[in-house]
Amino acid sequence: MVLLSDARHSALPSLPFLGDQRRRPRVDEMIEYLSYVEGDLGVKTVWGVRAAGVERRGSGSVLHLSTTEGEVQTRNVVCATGASAHPRIPTWVADLRVPGVVLHSSEYLYPRQVLTSDVLIVGGGNSGVQLARELAPSHAVTLAVRTPRRHQPAARYLRRQFLARGPRPEPVFEDSYEQLRDAGVRICPAVAKAGKSSVTFVDGTVTTPSSVILATGFDPGDDWLPDSARIDPPQRAMTGIPGLFVAGIPQYGGRGSDTIAGVWRDATAIARRIIERP
Repeated sequence: MVLLSDARHSALPSLPFLGDQRRRPRVDEMIEYLSYVEGDLGVKTVWGVRAAGVERRGSGSVLHLSTTEGEVQTRNVVCATGASAHPRIPTWVADLRVPGVVLHSSEYLYPRQVLTSDVLIVGGGNSGVQLARELAPSHAVTLAVRTPRRHQPAARYLRRQFLARGPRPEPVFEDSYEQLRDAGVRICPAVAKAGKSSVTFVDGTVTTPSSVILATGFDPGDDWLPDSARIDPPQRAMTGIPGLFVAGIPQYGGRGSDTIAGVWRDATAIARRIIERP
């Protein structure tokens, strides 16, 4: 699997990818790049520790961060747990029984995981389209689409997305739905419900998939933040708690914050706020 963005838009401005900036890096290349960034910055990463909550007690300037390894007291906390921290699983999945596999897209690695001859992919965004294209040569693929997306080259979208205002469905970058149909993919409307071995779409049609892949997106990793962290209207990287900041989640930073290029703006704003904080 490769990234949707090219190398130029997948790296920090001060630490670009080597080689052709127009190529789309592989996932393993991105992992290697992030490890390189970690070493270059001298960051000490502590793995296996989860944040459980944060609060400001009284009128002081110290925050109390609760973790699975105990409490930490600090003046500043940055929540960078990401916009795609928790796989979003539809409730109807609990009622479904299939002979093959039921996977979220985050668990998918390669076509051989799907041992059955047919597969239903739920979700018509970029993940669903990528999966449909990869599985179409070896499987009978059905793609369930709730909100049809327009087709647009990724490079053009990435140049414009930071100027856009308001929530808009992300376009599909690689194949259009028509191109998928030409490749043999069956396009259906959204799933309404499931019962035992069958899935019913919103138009009333029914299918009995052998395997299901859920390209149904993710929820952000801000579930450990208190309700008072949200402010309205949002201000980039800011929360309602002095000293608590959020990076990489569009609900706090704006459109594009969940990309490497966009989160740089969050980081710059946070660094400035920390330096200027009394």
